[in-house]
Amino acid sequence: MTQHYVYILANFTNSVLYIGFTNDLEHRIYAHKEKLVDGFTKKYNCTKLIYFEKGESYEGVLGREKQLKGWTRNKKERLIKEMNPEMRDLYGSL
Repeated sequence: MTQHYVYILANFTNSVLYIGFTNDLEHRIYAHKEKLVDGFTKKYNCTKLIYFEKGESYEGVLGREKQLKGWTRNKKERLIKEMNPEMRDLYGSL
């Protein structure tokens, strides 16, 4: 069964957050880190994986991404800090 992930990236100072989803988290984050993905993350240097969660279905993860995007920054930060209190880069632990 294919796994799907919703993830949050930040820039170096954690001042910019980006929320996305994928079915290959390690490859997708690598692409962001190497600036292979044009757009928001490249423009704002969002390369630090600070949060992710796994889902069973594409539809479920897509819905979760939309939900998180609708949250306030404060609520997003509380969620992130439950998993990652120091907001460190989690990429090396994948």
